[in-house]
Amino acid sequence: MARKILVFDTTLRDGEQVPGAKLNIEQKLIVAKQLERLGVDVIEAGFPASSPGDAKAVKLVAQKVRQPIIAGLARSLQKDIDILWNSIKDAERPRIHVFLAASDIHIEKKLRMDRERALEMAVEAVKYAKKYCSEIEFSPEDATRADFDYLCRVVEETIKAGATVVNIPDTVGYAIPEEFGELIRRLRERVPATDNIILSVHCHNDLGLATANSIAAIRNGANQIECTINGIGERAGNAALEEVVMILKTRSHHFNVETGIVTPEIISTSRLVSRMMNLPIQPNKAIVGANAFAHSSGIHQDGILKDRRTYEIIRPEDVGAQEHLLVLTARSGRKAVKQKLIELGYELPNDMFEQIYRRFLAVADRKKEITAEDLKSIVEVELTKVPEVFGFVKMVVTTQAMSGNDLPLAILTLRKNGDEITQASVGNGPVDAVFKCIDRITGLVINLLDYTVEAVTSGTEALGEARVKIEVNGEVVSGRATSPDVIEASARAYLNAINRYFTLRK
Repeated sequence: MARKILVFDTTLRDGEQVPGAKLNIEQKLIVAKQLERLGVDVIEAGFPASSPGDAKAVKLVAQKVRQPIIAGLARSLQKDIDILWNSIKDAERPRIHVFLAASDIHIEKKLRMDRERALEMAVEAVKYAKKYCSEIEFSPEDATRADFDYLCRVVEETIKAGATVVNIPDTVGYAIPEEFGELIRRLRERVPATDNIILSVHCHNDLGLATANSIAAIRNGANQIECTINGIGERAGNAALEEVVMILKTRSHHFNVETGIVTPEIISTSRLVSRMMNLPIQPNKAIVGANAFAHSSGIHQDGILKDRRTYEIIRPEDVGAQEHLLVLTARSGRKAVKQKLIELGYELPNDMFEQIYRRFLAVADRKKEITAEDLKSIVEVELTKVPEVFGFVKMVVTTQAMSGNDLPLAILTLRKNGDEITQASVGNGPVDAVFKCIDRITGLVINLLDYTVEAVTSGTEALGEARVKIEVNGEVVSGRATSPDVIEASARAYLNAINRYFTLRK
C-alpha cells in the first residue's frame, strides 16, 4: 500500500514574502479556495502577528475554507501565539506553527542567546500553544546548519512538550540531496519519537535544489512536504508544489507514495497565483511553463504525432493544460456571466460582480469573444485594485515630428478627487511617453524596476496583460492591468501600482 505524503502549502505565507507580491484580503481568500480545490492537506494562511491586515485575512480563510487544515506561523512568543490563535480558532481543523532558530549562527547572532536558552524557549512556546490547539507544528529554523546532536535534542524535547508535527527547514537552501536525505534518516533513527508524529520538510531553492531535497527527504522517511505554487517565496523561492507532486505521480512505481492533490487543477492554480501576485511564470518552468508541452524540433513533432509518449512523460490534461473557450460576447447578460464565473470557481458579492461585469462589457465591446482565460484575467485584475487616488479617463498616443525625429507623443487624462487633469509628454517609445506623462500628473519620482506585457490568449484579438514593479520613496509596489490595447494596459498597470503606493502610505 502506498504511503501518504501530506502537502503543506505556504504560498499565502512564504510566497507573500516576495517583494510586491502582497495579497489583499479578498485575493487571499480566492487563492485559498483554489488551494482547497487543488486538494492540499494544509494551507499556511499567513503570519498574523506581522500585521493587523494579515491577521484579518487569515481569520477569513479560517472561517471560509473548511476542508484543509488551516495553519498560521508564529514566533516562539506568547503574544504571537495569542494573535495567531485568534485568527485561526474558527477553522474546522486549526494548526499553530511556531518556529525558533536551531543553528549556532542564528542563535548567537540573531537571537543573542545560547543553545540552552533557545531550547527552553522552544519548549515553552510549544507548551503554551498546546493549551489552545491539539495540532502544533514546530520548526527548528536553519536546521540543516545546526549541530546534529543539538537538533536531535530540540526535536525530542518539543515532541515531549506536545508538538504533533516537526518540520525540518533548509532555511537558506544550503543542503544537497544526499546529505539532506541522510539527515532525515539519521533523525528518524536517533529520535524514535518521530515515529509518532508527522515529520515535515521545508526546502528553499537558493542552490536550485529545493525539489530534489524534498524528494530525498521523502525517500528517507519524511511524510509532509512544505511547498508553494510555482516555487515562489523568500529569495530564490521554495520547493514547487507542482514539481514535487508530479515527480511522485509520474514515478509512482519508484517511490510507492501518493498525495491527495487533484492534479488537473495544477495549471489553473498556477496561473491564478501568478496573476494575483503579479509574478510571471518563466516559459520553460517545469510542469506549468508555457513551453512545458510545446515541441518545436521536427524530430520531436514527428514523434508526438505518432505517439505522444515519445516525448511527453506527463499528459497535458493530467495537469489541466487545455484551453476552454467560453462563448461570451458583449451581448451576454449578467446571468450568463455570473454563471460562467461560478463555473470557474468565483463566487463574488454583488458589488464586486457589478464592477467586474462593467469591465467585462468594456473588453467585450472591443473583442468578438471572451475566453475563460480572458474572464479569469478580468476578475483577477479587478480584485487587485485599490482605492484610486488617480483614475484612468482617456489616452491618445501619436507620433510627433521633433528636431527631425519621429517621437511618440502621449496625451493622458486622469481623474483626481473628481477633477480631470490632462498632460502630454514625448518618450523613446509609446509606453515610455505614457509613463512620463503619468509621472508629470502625479508629481512622483518613480523608478521603474520591471515591466512585462503578455497576451492572455492567442490570436490578434488577444487580451494584453501588463505588469509593472516600481519604486517610490523606497517603497516597492507592483501593478497589473488588462486591455485589448497593450499601451492602455500598460498605463492602467502603472496607475494600479501608484494607487497601491498611496494605499500603503495610508
